[in-house]
Amino acid sequence: MGLASATTISSSSSSLLSASLCPARRGFLPPCHHHFCFLSTFVPNKCNLNWKRSSGKKRGERVRCSAVGVGVGVEDEACELVNGVELSIGEGDDNIQAYLFKAVKNNNGAGVLLLSDIFGFQDSATRDFAYQVACHGYNVLVPDLFRGDPWEKGRPKPMFEQWLASQDPQRVANDIATSTKWMVDEFRAAGISKKLGIIGFCFGGGRVIDVLATDQGACFSTAVSFYGTRMDPTAASKIKVPVLFISGDDDPLCPIGVLSKFEKIIGNGSRVVIFKGRGHAFAHRPGSTEEDADAEQAFTLMRNWLHDGLLVNS
Repeated sequence: MGLASATTISSSSSSLLSASLCPARRGFLPPCHHHFCFLSTFVPNKCNLNWKRSSGKKRGERVRCSAVGVGVGVEDEACELVNGVELSIGEGDDNIQAYLFKAVKNNNGAGVLLLSDIFGFQDSATRDFAYQVACHGYNVLVPDLFRGDPWEKGRPKPMFEQWLASQDPQRVANDIATSTKWMVDEFRAAGISKKLGIIGFCFGGGRVIDVLATDQGACFSTAVSFYGTRMDPTAASKIKVPVLFISGDDDPLCPIGVLSKFEKIIGNGSRVVIFKGRGHAFAHRPGSTEEDADAEQAFTLMRNWLHDGLLVNS
């Protein structure tokens, strides 16, 4: 149903939709001086990512990739040149699993940490989204926030709070810190000093706020929070970088009023974009043709936000 009225979102938000802000940057592969640098070329396995896509139509895959602005006949090549690898990062009690999507031919040298919703890092919708982001030149790390115990759709809903309580907030925060350190170390080994971007959905969208409040601009230079849940309002004043908030006006888990307060307190050019008639998770789990269209628009907003924050203003 499209974007909400301008009274709900920033008047300048529509300018973020310009696809021209995200040109393809091809041929950049910085030198690597590390035993396992994610900016180096893995053993080629064009799109052989070893995970199953969602059933049904590939919601806008070609649209998203071709929106980079590459010429006719090249978009397939751009979409296919994404390598994926499962990683084990950290040591001892800090060891966690993660999945890395790395753009190859059009790698722009920028890194993005993607925090999943409650269904975890192996969920097909989350990996599909991460793949699409990598398709635009990024190196995207998706950590396992739940240590092999994500919420499963078949579980009885009354068990949800019990399951969530078992996910210790400090342990989750430590795992995110471990993932961040891994990415920073890999960039440093490659001789790159640029900061990272961070994206989160639902549970992960709320954790984006926690991460930024602790980080205070040290590692991350920009962020996108999709319909974040359980966000700590006291954290907003500690955030030093711009945040793009994307949600729907029919999402009781992410009230518009809360987002507006975050936008005002954080400042730094932060934006709130609300999609009329949309509920929770529409951007990465669209359930209809109409939601597909809004999901594509939300993806474009995010893509251009990352481009400005990581490539233009870095």
